[in-house]
Amino acid sequence: MSDSGDLQVTHVALFPSAGMGHLTPFLRLAALLTAHNVHVTFITPSPTVSLAESQSLSHLFNTFPQITQKHLHLLPLDQPSANSEDPFYYHFELIRRSSHLLPTLLSSLCPPLSAIITDMSLASTVIPLTDSLELPNYIFFTSSAKMLTFYVSFHTMLGPNHEIEDHTKVSGLEQIPKAWIPPPLLQGGNNLLKTFFIENGKKMTESSGILVNTYESIERETLAALNEGKVLKKLPAVIAIGPFAPCTFEESQQLAWLDDQPTGSVLYVSFGSRTAMSRDQIRELGDGLVRSGCRFLWAVKDKKVDVEDNEKLIEVLGQGLLERVKKNGLAVKNWLNQEEILSHPAIGGFLSHCGWNSLTEALWNGVRILAWPQHGDQKINADLVERIGLGTWDKSWGWGEGEMLVKAQDIAERVREIMGNKLLKLQTDHIREEARMAVGDGGSSTKRLYALIEIWKKVQVV
Repeated sequence: MSDSGDLQVTHVALFPSAGMGHLTPFLRLAALLTAHNVHVTFITPSPTVSLAESQSLSHLFNTFPQITQKHLHLLPLDQPSANSEDPFYYHFELIRRSSHLLPTLLSSLCPPLSAIITDMSLASTVIPLTDSLELPNYIFFTSSAKMLTFYVSFHTMLGPNHEIEDHTKVSGLEQIPKAWIPPPLLQGGNNLLKTFFIENGKKMTESSGILVNTYESIERETLAALNEGKVLKKLPAVIAIGPFAPCTFEESQQLAWLDDQPTGSVLYVSFGSRTAMSRDQIRELGDGLVRSGCRFLWAVKDKKVDVEDNEKLIEVLGQGLLERVKKNGLAVKNWLNQEEILSHPAIGGFLSHCGWNSLTEALWNGVRILAWPQHGDQKINADLVERIGLGTWDKSWGWGEGEMLVKAQDIAERVREIMGNKLLKLQTDHIREEARMAVGDGGSSTKRLYALIEIWKKVQVV
C-alpha cells in the first residue's frame, strides 16, 4: 500500500449479486459515490437473471458515463449442483463459482483501487481474494441493521445438527421470534440459504467495514449494539449511510392513470421482483382490493423471473375479476418504476412484502405500509414498520409462498383500515422528514459517508 494523500484519485469498485433487491441499492450507491467525486467501477456479473436487471444497468451507465463498467463473465454450472430451484440462488452460486476470475480483473483497473464494496451474499468468497491483493473490502448489507444482527449471529444459534436452538436471542438485543425466521433456516441439516448465512456471516467479521442502507433515528439501538461489540466482539465498524435518495436514472414519465387520481387516494400493491404468488392467492387479493372500495395500482406477478412470464393479464386474473378491477384500479403485469410510483402525490398507501428497498423507499416518501411479508428478512422488516409507526402488519397472514390462503374479506378490511388511518399519515410524514435530514447537509449518514471517503483517499494499492 502507499499513502499519497489527497492528490490521488479515489477509486472504488462495486460488486453486486443477483436480483433487483441486491442490485438496486448498489446502483444508488454508485450514483451517490459518483456525486461525491469518487471514481466508480461497477462489476457486472454477466449474464443477469432478469430483464429488469439488465434494463436498470443500462439506465445507470447511460446516465453516468463516467462510471466504468466491467463484466465478470460467469462460468457455466450444472443446475443440479446448485441445490436450488430458485433461479436467483442458482445465480448466486454461479457468481461464487466464477469469483476466482476477480483478482485479475481488479488488478487490471486503473487508477489503482482504494477499496471494493462487495454484496453480503459474496463475502465468504470475495474477502479471501481481496485479502491476497491487500485491498480493503467493505461489505454492503442490503437489508436492515436488525437483520444484520441475525445474519452475523446465526452460526452461534445452531445445534449439533445445524438446527436452530430453542432461543433466537441476539446478544445485546431482544429475542427474534422463530415465526419471523425464513423456514429454510429452521430445517435441520444444510441447504443453500443456510450455507449462505453461516459462511458469509462468519466471514464478514474479516471485512474492513459493513455498509447499511439505514439511519440512526429508525435503528439507533441496533446500530449501537453492533458497533459496541454487544452482538459480536470482532465485528468491524457498521456504517449507516442511508436512506438512499432516488436517482436521476430511475426517473421516467409519470403514469397517466395516477395523474388522474386524487391526492393520497391510491394504494400501491407490489410484492417485489422475486415474489411469485399462487393463482388462487392472486385472485383472492384482487377480489379483496375490489371489495375494499379503495383506488389501487397493482403490479401482478406470478413468475419469479420476468423473462419466463408470457401470460397475459386476463389469463392470470380471469375476465370477470379483470373487469371488476378496472372500476377502481389499474392492474399491470409489466415492470413498474416503484420509486416513481411511491413519490407520486396520488399514492397514499403501500401493500408490500417489506423488502428492505421497498421499506426505505416508502419511508423516504412518507407512504403508509400494510405489511405482508413473503420470505427472507421480511418479517423482521415488517416488525420495524410497526415499531417506527410506518404502518401495520397482520401477523395472522403468516408467510406468503403458499403457506396459507389469505381471504379477500380479510384483505379488504386491512386495506380500508390503512387507507383511512389519518394518524398514521401524520407519523409517516414525520418519518419522511427524518429520513431526508439523515442524508442532508450535516446529517448523520452524510457525516459517515464523508468520513469513509476520507479513509479511502489515504489508501491505494501499489
